[in-house]
Formats: sequence, C-alpha cells, structure tokens
Amino acid sequence: MDTKYSTNTAHPKNEQYKNNNFLCCCTGIDFGCPSSNFKMKDFIGTPGTFTGLFLRISQLLFAAASIASMATAAGFANYTAFCYLIASMGLQVIWCLGLSCLDAYALAKKAVLRNPILISLFVVGDWVTATLSLAAASAAAGITVLYDRDLGYCKMMDCRKFQISISFAFISWLLIEISSLIMFWLLAMGS
Repeated sequence: MDTKYSTNTAHPKNEQYKNNNFLCCCTGIDFGCPSSNFKMKDFIGTPGTFTGLFLRISQLLFAAASIASMATAAGFANYTAFCYLIASMGLQVIWCLGLSCLDAYALAKKAVLRNPILISLFVVGDWVTATLSLAAASAAAGITVLYDRDLGYCKMMDCRKFQISISFAFISWLLIEISSLIMFWLLAMGS
C-alpha cells in the first residue's frame, strides 16, 4: 500500500479523511486530505489573483463597450429594451469596477480574499448581474431581430450599432457567468 495516501499517516482527524482518500488521490482536489497538495489559490479565477483580475477587467471592458455602442446609436432611448440594456450594463460596470479594485488591492497587499462571507457576497452579486445582463441582452436582441427581419425598420435606422452593442453584452454576460460559476464553486468547496 502506498504510504503517501495511506489512512495510517499521523493526522489528528485521520478518521474523518479515511473515506476521502480515493477522491483526493484521483482528482487532486482538496477534500480535506492530509496528502493533497491542491491549494485554492491555484484555482483559476479566484478573487485576489491575476486571472481573477483579468476576468473582472474583461467583464468591465465588454460591458463598457456595449454601453458606448448603444449610446452612440441614434434613437436608442425610444426603446425600453435598449434602455434596459444600458442600465444592466451600467450595473455590471459598477460591480466589476469595484471587484477589480478589490482584486488589485489584494494583489498589491498580498491579501487573501477567501472569507466565506465575502465569497457569498461575490456569488450573490455575480448571479444577480449575470441574470440581469442575460435578460437585457436577450430582450434587446429580440427587439433588434423584430425590427431587422420582421418589420424592416433597419432600413430607416442604424441597427448595426444595436447589434454590436448586443454582441458585446452577450460576451460580457458570458464572462460574468464564468465568474459566477467560479465563485459558486469556491463557495461549495468551503472557500
């Protein structure tokens, strides 16, 4: 028997880990095994890491690009779905800016952002902004398709900027969804 994963190793809570040795050995994920060398700081997208900061800045940039593209389109304020897209992306910009600053501060001070209460806050905020972003992008996409394909209004107005804005919004939603799944996974792992 390999002594590295043996349940006979000296560990204060050895009985608790007896059933988890198989999971630890085969997956490399820390299920509370004394022999596992997986660290949560190695997880991609964890708050306070460069990948987490990159993910937040990407979300921020795509949401800002969506706002800029929609705001420069003529007549967007006449349509509720487009105004909702602007409001949703504005909320996402504020959320991502705050978390980007927090990640940058944590990187500068070498602080650890794995407090369960903090991770819970990140989970709720990410899921709320992800849901609002998907709803807004879907509503705006539906209106654009209606005007472009069914009613033919795009001959009279510039639908190209609407489509670009919606594309940026969907990319931003995809990134915030990845982030929300990472935060949910961290919360489930026990931070």
